[in-house]
Amino acid sequence: MTILNLIKRMGTLFATASIAFGLQTAQAITVGGKNYTEQQLMAEMTTQLLRAKGIDAIKKAGMGSAVLRAAQENGQIDLYWELTGTSLITFNKVTDKLNADETYKKVRDLDAAKGLIWLNPSKANNTYALVMRRNDSDDKGIKTLSDLARVVKGGANLSFASNIEFAARPDGLKPMEVAYGFEFPRANVRRMDSGLTYQALKEKQVDIALAFATDGRIPAFDFVVLRDDKGFFPFYNLTPVIRKDTMDANPKIVPLLNALSAKLDDATMARLNASVDLDKKSIEEVASKFLKDAGLL
Repeated sequence: MTILNLIKRMGTLFATASIAFGLQTAQAITVGGKNYTEQQLMAEMTTQLLRAKGIDAIKKAGMGSAVLRAAQENGQIDLYWELTGTSLITFNKVTDKLNADETYKKVRDLDAAKGLIWLNPSKANNTYALVMRRNDSDDKGIKTLSDLARVVKGGANLSFASNIEFAARPDGLKPMEVAYGFEFPRANVRRMDSGLTYQALKEKQVDIALAFATDGRIPAFDFVVLRDDKGFFPFYNLTPVIRKDTMDANPKIVPLLNALSAKLDDATMARLNASVDLDKKSIEEVASKFLKDAGLL
């Protein structure tokens, strides 16, 4: 074989390999996730599960809620775990008071028109919560959000640690204050990253903190969740959402994600979150152990 023919043959092989690699990359499933522990765990568990079942998966976690949703709608993200209440209020602008099943069915139907398929919801309801140190809750007689409203309106100078997103959401701080008829003084609302609100409360830098209901730091730090006695916060059931074209091209993903969803509830997510946030285990380690213990790998 002449050198010229050898070069041509090598060029053909290289081109064929490049095309094959490009097709493989194009077919890889891109798994998204938001920028807090629970979402990072779900993105990692999903990626590990898909890869173990022979499905090429790429993880892209650490995204903001609105950015992640937009990325899924435009095809950059194939699937991620969304909360039913977030889609209901933030993305679909529905303000009706619905129970958990009604919320799921509503977002399932509305998002289907956008090419997004909601699979089976988990029992993990990661709703927003306001929490206090137990001693303060007992001393001030604050057990519900109505109690909080009464005490604030009575002149108590209470400070509140909020993440930036909650302060601006349509199901966030201002609408909650309207629903309960009170308002924190502007100077008393301390905006910070989500993970810092727990530490700020624990270290007595604030009196009340925003929390996610399935966060393991709530029981670990002996915080009291103030009961949402007017039912202001919607249900936020953690659910896998996948693009229809991705699902149609990869139908075996559906039973895998539904099986994972069936293993999740509030206590399970709180335990997993605590393993990362308190025990300082890696996201990868916690995800792998859970999948094996749950019999999914």
